Amino acid sequence: MSKVPKILHIHSTFDAGGKELRNVRLINAWGKAADHAIVSGDLEKRGAARLIGNKAKVSWPKFPSLQGKPTPGRLAALAKAMAGYDLICTYNWGAIDAVMAHTVFADVFKLPPLVHHEDGFNEDEAKRLKKRRNWYRKIALGRAAALVVPSAKLEDIALNTWSQPRTRVRRIPNGIDTRAFAAPAKRDILPGLIKHKDEFWVGTLAGLRAVKQLDVLVRAMDRMPAEWQLVIAGEGPERENLLAEAERLGVEDRVHLPGFVAEPQKLVGLFDIFALSSLSEQFPISVVEAMAAGLPVVAPRVGDIGAMVASDNGPALVDPGDEKALAKSLARLADDPVTRDRMGQANRKKAREEFDERRMIERYQALYWGLMEKYPKPQ
Repeated sequence: MSKVPKILHIHSTFDAGGKELRNVRLINAWGKAADHAIVSGDLEKRGAARLIGNKAKVSWPKFPSLQGKPTPGRLAALAKAMAGYDLICTYNWGAIDAVMAHTVFADVFKLPPLVHHEDGFNEDEAKRLKKRRNWYRKIALGRAAALVVPSAKLEDIALNTWSQPRTRVRRIPNGIDTRAFAAPAKRDILPGLIKHKDEFWVGTLAGLRAVKQLDVLVRAMDRMPAEWQLVIAGEGPERENLLAEAERLGVEDRVHLPGFVAEPQKLVGLFDIFALSSLSEQFPISVVEAMAAGLPVVAPRVGDIGAMVASDNGPALVDPGDEKALAKSLARLADDPVTRDRMGQANRKKAREEFDERRMIERYQALYWGLMEKYPKPQ
């Protein structure tokens, strides 16, 4: 028996999104207490890997494709590749065939317990879940040891739409190192972009994907005072479309896309308002980061965002899909520094009290090592 457990993590991609960043945070927190093998279904999308610390032991094993029809032969190949580990962790719909393979072939290949994690949905299920996928999830999760979700909305879906037993579903809210976001940010942290003393920034951290509806924020800049800038930190396929929209509106000099930011705690403090415009969110880590930095949050009431922010911040939220209301909310806060400060301070207090990463790490550790009883828990 190995001195430390071997944990297999299966992702459709490992770019720097919410679930990947949480995965990295946990891996770094446990250091040498476990060996981690990470599968990215798309080998070109492994941006989050750059954040893995030196103390962590991580490998990237060869693995069958996560895409294709769930034929018996393909599921058997997936199951065979999952043998030899102490715990299997799968993430979102993109890894659901590995979950099905575990349910069908766990006994044949003597597979370890599997924990599935669901963090939200892409554009194709942002407005409505697909019945065929709901049916498939119900069957695939039949032998999962646990289904972890970060939000109350996803917990309700797991219990009532996917018909999962109460004992299987675990709600573990996302957490961050809240204290790290309290330090003042340097005005020149972004290459080629300096925040001047007479400027204010609306900022967001998001993958540049259609489901994020970032063009809504670009259009909102047309109604903001001239001293306000928009900074969207992230990477993705919508970059050129966003730049084209900014140019169409004549605000290209006030819209900035600096790319992926590896240490958001060094950037978020430069924002004056944090904004989201997504069609679908559940428990976005970026909102917790903004709260910890003492920012007001303008966003649609999707997922758990309404419950996440402090009650003082409630009036800044808008109905999902109401682009005009979101633009008005941003404009109101732009003209009201007193309210911005009041909302931000209330958010910081709530983030520190409820969403610090220590509690999240403890709960994941209790779950994972509880399923790997023969190994001592990390100190």
